[in-house]
Amino acid sequence: MPHVACHAGIRRSDRLIPAPHWRMSPPMSLFSRPEQLAPRARALSNWLLLIAALVFAIVVVGGITRLTESGLSITEWKPIRGIVPPLNQAEWQAEFENYKRIPQYAAFNLNMDVEGFKAIYFWEYLHRLLARSIGAILAAVMAVAWWKRAIPWGYGRRMIGIFLLGGLQGLIGWWMVYSGLSVRTEVSHLRLATHLMAALLIFSALVWTALDLRRLDADPAAQPAPVTGLGLAALLILAVQIMLGAFVAGLRAGYAFATWPKMGDEWFPTGGWNAALHIANLWDNPIVVQFIHRWWAWVAVIAALTLMRAARRRGATGPVRAIATLLVVQITLGVATLLTGVQIEIAVAHQALAVLLLASLLWAAHSLGAKKVL
Repeated sequence: MPHVACHAGIRRSDRLIPAPHWRMSPPMSLFSRPEQLAPRARALSNWLLLIAALVFAIVVVGGITRLTESGLSITEWKPIRGIVPPLNQAEWQAEFENYKRIPQYAAFNLNMDVEGFKAIYFWEYLHRLLARSIGAILAAVMAVAWWKRAIPWGYGRRMIGIFLLGGLQGLIGWWMVYSGLSVRTEVSHLRLATHLMAALLIFSALVWTALDLRRLDADPAAQPAPVTGLGLAALLILAVQIMLGAFVAGLRAGYAFATWPKMGDEWFPTGGWNAALHIANLWDNPIVVQFIHRWWAWVAVIAALTLMRAARRRGATGPVRAIATLLVVQITLGVATLLTGVQIEIAVAHQALAVLLLASLLWAAHSLGAKKVL
């Protein structure tokens, strides 16, 4: 009997023999099933980890930008044209004249010249350049992965969500800068915290997705790891501590008391609570914010140790070692930041270690979720 070809397979007598999968799938399908793409999952995971490293870098540069009071040096938002910095003396002078129009210049930098302006412009320009680079690399990775059908089934929406979060982060960044261009001499600490937390949300999504893809590389049938209750609790407690750190930076609260463990001669300074602020003391009062940041740190330590213990019981030695090491270093840096009067190198290292500690908790939390679905 002659063979009759059809779209779904090849009919031979009364039996329908399935055709190879590549013939059944659309030639330009956006996503493919993980059992066919596991070998490519590690490559995509590596790219996401690279982008996460760039997000880490931009958080560090953002910390330097804040501590050097550089964040308002660029007073316009030019997503495309802003890629090119001033190229001659006339362009530098024009940028400097724009800066002279905002309150920060009149309040703190009346004696600044163009050369001094270039020094603060550098950090804000680098911060924005990194942001553009992250967006461009993520877009390129997504486009190439789509073209090669290397996005595993179920991961497409997550990738698109991360990309959209990146676009939203650009808007949040300008919203933050805009708060310091009139009336205020610095950006709103609340907007600064929002900007930082959005960056860390993107960082967390990148790291978690990369870890899921690594499991898929090892086991084509692996499902994405859910977040367990313990993992979520530890991550949220650390997120609160990092947010308080952003409040401290935005309010310059680190300069309030350069002593530890007491604030001056008292555990909480007399008159530190401003009755007029009411509940807003918790985020608007530098003394109260520094006090909470000091002591919530120990809540975060207990949460991290609890997660670490659970991960160790599951045999996840990597994140256990990372958490144990980073906790010791981070506590040391936090105390040193206070005792040195917020020395910029130590303060920046303290912020950088907070992000690495977040990564280690994500690693531990992911290991718990992965064990749960096995």
